[in-house]
Amino acid sequence: MKLASRTRIVGLFILALAAAPLPAQEISKDYQEVLAFLGRKGDFKANVLKVNIPRNDLSVAIVAQPTPTPFGFGGWIAMSKGDNGVEVLMGDLVLTQFEVNPVLSALLDHGIEVTALHNHFFFEEPRLYYMHVHAHGDAMTLARALKPALDLIGNVPPVAPGLRTVPPVPLPTVLPFDTAALNKTVGAEGETLGTVYKFTLGRDDLHLTEMGAAINARMGLNSWAAFAGTDADAQVAGDIAMRESEVNAVLKALRSHDLSIVAIHHHMLGTQPTVIFLHYWGRGPAVKLAAGFRAALDVLGK
Repeated sequence: MKLASRTRIVGLFILALAAAPLPAQEISKDYQEVLAFLGRKGDFKANVLKVNIPRNDLSVAIVAQPTPTPFGFGGWIAMSKGDNGVEVLMGDLVLTQFEVNPVLSALLDHGIEVTALHNHFFFEEPRLYYMHVHAHGDAMTLARALKPALDLIGNVPPVAPGLRTVPPVPLPTVLPFDTAALNKTVGAEGETLGTVYKFTLGRDDLHLTEMGAAINARMGLNSWAAFAGTDADAQVAGDIAMRESEVNAVLKALRSHDLSIVAIHHHMLGTQPTVIFLHYWGRGPAVKLAAGFRAALDVLGK
């Protein structure tokens, strides 16, 4: 047999082995306790306990085509033992847009970090978001911290935050805000854009450059808040530019002021330090919303 043919056969054999499913391992007592406590099914392979959190309760359609859960609507939590037996936890939760912020708050309140929030699909109904989580600890402590959030999945009523008691109002035709009060709350001066009042603040403390060019606020390295509506009934939408170490503190600051988290992702590749961006939204009195934005800014640089 020629060498090339032998090499090809060996290569195909290796590929076949790689494609073969991983063998199941015996689940240890502590992991069995985790599965029992969470009331979830899972398996143990490659030294990883994987807890399944499928969204079988949802009937998902993409472009009106019914789509089964294994297509991409199965959330999960995984644990694996690191140094000194400490568990490393990672996971990806599949959530409706109504579940995102209640679940996020439950995770933060119990010491679980949220590392990303984004979509995986276009044109799906209901609209779905994917929340990545991370933590360290012992197995049962992590399970107890996770359970309040997992118990919310499938049990949050489909009501948009900020709309429970406040009816819609017509758009104003002139700038409706007490800008002096907003400036004082935020600690900066905003700009008028028609009937919208907007704050944009840079992250000059990060000193980012690319090919010698400064990546500054004008290049997108900024945090902002835009206000629409009226002083009494405003909406705010914005973006916070954060170091990785600031993400969860900013999440806590925004959620403590009843602002909803919409997305967590990056805008730039290859920067040092890595910069993460967080999009948020809220509705209520304008000054109260501004105080939430200020609280997030106060975390930056700490």
